[in-house]
Amino acid sequence: MKIKTLSQTVLAAGLALGISSAVMAAEKKLMSGASASMLSNTCAGCHGTDGASKGPGTPSISGLSVEYFVETMQGFKSGEIPSTIMTRIAKGYTDDEFKAMATHFGKMKFAHAKQAFDKKLAKKGAKIHDKYCEKCHADGGNNKEDDSGVLAGQWTPYLKWTLNDYINFVKDGEGDKREPTKKMKKRLKKMLSKKGQAGVDALLNYYASQQ
Repeated sequence: MKIKTLSQTVLAAGLALGISSAVMAAEKKLMSGASASMLSNTCAGCHGTDGASKGPGTPSISGLSVEYFVETMQGFKSGEIPSTIMTRIAKGYTDDEFKAMATHFGKMKFAHAKQAFDKKLAKKGAKIHDKYCEKCHADGGNNKEDDSGVLAGQWTPYLKWTLNDYINFVKDGEGDKREPTKKMKKRLKKMLSKKGQAGVDALLNYYASQQ
């Protein structure tokens, strides 16, 4: 059995350290030099290929505005937008990577979900949307350029849960729910005082009808 000299041991350790450093450097280079497509592929497991979610609780993220996408991801990362999963995921990316993914998905067409809805409620929801939501979510909730997210054709369970977070914040005024903007808070309060939960249900059916 051969016994290594001290110099041989040091040399072996040095080589191992050198290899480890090279691997770490290669990994760092891969992450910093990853293409927008490569980065975006990491979202497919939950949000579907090319950001077209198969639902029902995960939103489609194709066709969103760059600004909205980046601000939302930054909100998850900072904890400003509460989430059990996205907060942890977002912490693994830089602002530049957020922008790269946002640009990638922004070039795509939004994937409207094919889902059931009540025609009568959808008709009522259209009127409620025009009165309380259209100024920020133009074109019936289809316009991504408003930087407010696309509502039309988004999965109903996801919209319902998200809207409930906003509503609970409006009712409680605090807590771990998602805080709406001042404008949204004001309009949401008015809508709830006039239409109540029935108004929310009508809105959800209207957005589901946009296929």
